[in-house]
Amino acid sequence: MQLRAKNLNAADALALVREALAATKGTATRLVVNDHWRAAIEAGAQHVHLGQEDLADADVKAIRAAGLTLGLSTHDDAELDNALRHAPDYVALGPIFTTTLKSMRFAPQGIARITEWKRRIGAIPLVAIGGIKLEHAKDIFAAGANSIAVVSDVTQNPNPDARVRDWLGLPAKAA
Repeated sequence: MQLRAKNLNAADALALVREALAATKGTATRLVVNDHWRAAIEAGAQHVHLGQEDLADADVKAIRAAGLTLGLSTHDDAELDNALRHAPDYVALGPIFTTTLKSMRFAPQGIARITEWKRRIGAIPLVAIGGIKLEHAKDIFAAGANSIAVVSDVTQNPNPDARVRDWLGLPAKAA
């Protein structure tokens, strides 16, 4: 589960990360802190995800020294090259399809781009994100993605709890 809360000051980010870590403690949930790498370090999180803009201001050495895994967003060739210079633990590619969550300056990548990205990153896990529906999962995994990040397919579903169960029920071969 990714904790994504934009525009928080340092104190509020730290409080939110601590609250989320407490809520997920003792569960199988992996909490990935988006953007707030300082709060992730201070709160004792294990995972952080950065967009390219956040990466520019991040202290990757401090993130590594704290033992956090590092995931990085990519949208084009230049961003992938930049991400790979930081030896990420995973790379996210998006948007795969048109997304309604946020305004994107990048066109949808499409499923074929997943195969290209996976070839370029090799053994580094690849996360597909952006406008993905459960019905796309089989093709996305077949194209080379190691995992899929979803938001709107759950949050905009009339029965979000059932949709989460559908996602969690994917056959192990697909995931």
